[in-house]
Amino acid sequence: MKLVARGLSNEEIGAKLFLAKDTVKTHVGHVLTKLSLRDRAQIIVMAYETGLVQPGRE
Repeated sequence: MKLVARGLSNEEIGAKLFLAKDTVKTHVGHVLTKLSLRDRAQIIVMAYETGLVQPGRE
């Protein structure tokens, strides 16, 4: 969720975590489903609203 909120693509997340792009896509889909979110934009909003990520920090 943090990496999605930082704007990384599935491919970039996969490279960073040593996972296949399709595996990342599956995990992102699970996050969307479990949190009842529509899209990656909502993941970003939730991550900032909950303090999981903060502007300007890694």
